[in-house]
Amino acid sequence: MKLKPIGVIHSPYKSLSEAPFQGKGISRIEIFQDYLEGLKDIETFSHLHVFYWMDKSEGFSLSVKTPWDPDSHGLFSTRTPNRPNPIGYSVAMLVRREGNVLVVEGLDAIEGTPVIDIKPYVPKIDRKGANSGWLSGKFETRYDEKDGLRSD
Repeated sequence: MKLKPIGVIHSPYKSLSEAPFQGKGISRIEIFQDYLEGLKDIETFSHLHVFYWMDKSEGFSLSVKTPWDPDSHGLFSTRTPNRPNPIGYSVAMLVRREGNVLVVEGLDAIEGTPVIDIKPYVPKIDRKGANSGWLSGKFETRYDEKDGLRSD
């Protein structure tokens, strides 16, 4: 398997400890010149699926405790950044395009994170029948759409 970065994230978060559980600030995705043509018409979408390689992630556990529940859950039923293959993923709001730079809101990636792919978010395709799994009822009490994770 071979992955080749298509760009890099410029983030307000400079270290893992600064990054929020889910992104809420403004970041800039710099797309490398070789891929510039691939951005044609991207500004017609309000949101993007952004895939990135969490190159600072170290190790993983198959059993994970999350901020939303005192019980452990299987790694693949959580959104922990520590994974066997540290692929990061966020749905980000596209604020604007500036040439080869996408200004977005909602990434939790740190400065210098390699971008591996971007796809348009399409509501009629991407949200059909979704549910919150074991997070039902827990997530809503600890997470605020505007401010992110709450400490209560």
